[in-house]
Amino acid sequence: MEPDLRVSEHLEITGLTAGYDGNSVLDVDALSVRKGEFLSVLGPSGCGKTTLLNTLAGFIKPKSGTISLDGEDLTAVPPYRRGLGLVFQNYALFPHLSVADNVAYGLKARKVPKAERAERVEEALRLVSLSEFAGRRPRQLSGGQQQRVAVARALAIRPSLVLLDEPLSNLDAKLRREMRVELRALQQRLGITMVFVTHDQEEALALSDRIVLLNGGRVEQAGTPEEVYRTPATRFVAEFLGAANVLEGKAGDGKLTVGENSFPWQGEVSGDVTIAVRPERVRLGGEDWPKAKVVLRSFLGDTWQVELVLPGGIRLTARADEAPAEGSEVPVSWEPGDVIVLG
Repeated sequence: MEPDLRVSEHLEITGLTAGYDGNSVLDVDALSVRKGEFLSVLGPSGCGKTTLLNTLAGFIKPKSGTISLDGEDLTAVPPYRRGLGLVFQNYALFPHLSVADNVAYGLKARKVPKAERAERVEEALRLVSLSEFAGRRPRQLSGGQQQRVAVARALAIRPSLVLLDEPLSNLDAKLRREMRVELRALQQRLGITMVFVTHDQEEALALSDRIVLLNGGRVEQAGTPEEVYRTPATRFVAEFLGAANVLEGKAGDGKLTVGENSFPWQGEVSGDVTIAVRPERVRLGGEDWPKAKVVLRSFLGDTWQVELVLPGGIRLTARADEAPAEGSEVPVSWEPGDVIVLG
């Protein structure tokens, strides 16, 4: 049964289904977003992330269900009347308009008086530190600056909710990290609600108050970044977020037997069991633990990723400060508290 995720009355989604050409893509029983919350929607390609965002924006008509914002039913309200801020993956800036005119576009469409419009544009550009670029065209800006213009345009209409569709994916790694910090700081300073769609796990973990993980259009788990990482509810969550090592075996008499391998076991579960151990929790060493062969090691900058194979062909991934030579054999172990019991 899908968990009840209703936590407030700001954004409420109930029984929402949507799809294309008769095929169901989205089936969300219940989901809420708190006021002032940064919620990231994470999942593999085709899981329904963008469909959810487009349904919230009004670009896709749901087959069933309701979307409510501050108690108002938006389900049948057209996109231009929902009052939501939108930030797209490709920024969607008008190349022939100046930065200021791009930011003012939504205000013009809403017939905001000229004086107030100028004031709001100035305020929005100041928020994203682009006041001195007001007269430039998008092509005269860097990727990060264009992204900030898109954010300023979304904020200028003073929405109660901003939807962001992978807005950082076109930036290089260094700029993505910088923009992550800027976006989160801005969101916290303004106290604005944001729903952020991404396929980047590091991004979701770093930015979010909560993460919603979608699988096949359904909510697999929702919780704080620490909750979904440290206590995954299902095997899918464990393997998708952080690529945990998942082992199936039989527990009893102080040991866990996985194929040809026997591991010390202090868990309460006995009989058939499925466990997960995060790569950073796998230790290379330990007495009376099975040995694994190092088949690949990759330097990641601050650590090594080590691919291991246990007898019987069972594969493990570890993270270590130092990596043994490829072809060598090392014991693999972990602390009892590092074991996540999935079932």
